[in-house]
Amino acid sequence: MIPTGSPPKGILFDLDGTLIDTAPDFHRVLNSHRRRHGLDDLPYPLVRQAVSEGARALVKLGFDITEEHPEFEPLRQEFLQLYLDNICVDSCLFPGFSPLLDQLEKMGIAWGIVTNKPRLYSEALLAALGLSSVAVLVCPDDVAKTKPDPEPLLKAASQLGLPASSFWYIGDHYRDILAGRNAGMKTVAAAYGYIPQNDAIENWEADYIIHQAQDLASLLMA
Repeated sequence: MIPTGSPPKGILFDLDGTLIDTAPDFHRVLNSHRRRHGLDDLPYPLVRQAVSEGARALVKLGFDITEEHPEFEPLRQEFLQLYLDNICVDSCLFPGFSPLLDQLEKMGIAWGIVTNKPRLYSEALLAALGLSSVAVLVCPDDVAKTKPDPEPLLKAASQLGLPASSFWYIGDHYRDILAGRNAGMKTVAAAYGYIPQNDAIENWEADYIIHQAQDLASLLMA
């Protein structure tokens, strides 16, 4: 285990693919959407890789169209409503994260969520999982610029009353690592997340790479 020095005063998590495994619901909803339009189901691994890119990417994948297509926006709105209506059927914290969050609280480490998922869906998901009491939640609705810009992370740090340099940011996309670095935070890449096969996580230059929640717990104790 690589020594980390002093533990962070705060930890911020990306949401989908980092803290919560939402891919099963996205897969189910997208295939339900496709079946409404007479299309066959897509395989889970294909959909899982696209989740971190958001609803636009899922609609592009699901219907093989570009954003310029006249049917794109109606399909996106239909997809978003289907998702909101079925937002937490199979979604759950990734294994090991429930005790990890308890560990953070026992260690006096503040934690929060910074996501590119709009607040409407983020709040509905967190409420369904009993996580509405999270200390800070920053969504695209709350800022002028989203990740990889550091603004969301800096806003979260400010709301928690701690310097950005005392935080770690954990995410499963290169933009998360870039945002954390731009905010002056240590960065942790979640290798278990929704990472395309052709994306080499080692090239993101994160400070640490974790493969499971226990890896993060071990880093905190190193």
